[in-house]
Amino acid sequence: MGSSSKVVRPEDVLESLKNDGSIDALRMKIIAQLKANEDMKKNTMMMVEQSKVLNTPGAEKKTKRELFDALRQELETPVLEKASKAVWELILDHGRLGKEITETVEKVFCRLSGIDMMPPPPPAAGAHQEKDDMAVDEGEKSKEMDSFEPSSSRKRPFSDINRKGAGAVSNGSATDLHDESDDSDHKM
Repeated sequence: MGSSSKVVRPEDVLESLKNDGSIDALRMKIIAQLKANEDMKKNTMMMVEQSKVLNTPGAEKKTKRELFDALRQELETPVLEKASKAVWELILDHGRLGKEITETVEKVFCRLSGIDMMPPPPPAAGAHQEKDDMAVDEGEKSKEMDSFEPSSSRKRPFSDINRKGAGAVSNGSATDLHDESDDSDHKM
């Protein structure tokens, strides 16, 4: 593959995803996560228990088929609406399945357009460790900065800027030493 790219239509990406089995694999993951959703199960069971069909006098005399058909007619729309909302939450979750969907689509798009893929990000397992390391590093940097500063303010007084020049720092840094060495050169 080269760095030249061609125009890729969304239909081309979708067709490729269908043909290589990616859509089916993602669909199966969505279904598995939906089936594992305990809140969905509890909500659906509660809706069935509170249904008008089962709580109507004489419901116990109906056949299973009649009850099933009546329950389906009463609850199909609200249950499917909740399932649809849960599926969209899975799809749009950029931390899990949504991220996988995005990466899969991008990979197919890049392959079809001839664009070289960027290297994958580091594994997510170390993400918490990296955040902890970054927090420690930030804390150390903050301590280092505090130790170099004579006061809590990082700003220099305007008089120091005028007296020593715009590049000077009045806290004993290398620029102060440089300024003094310039003065000693002029004395010779």
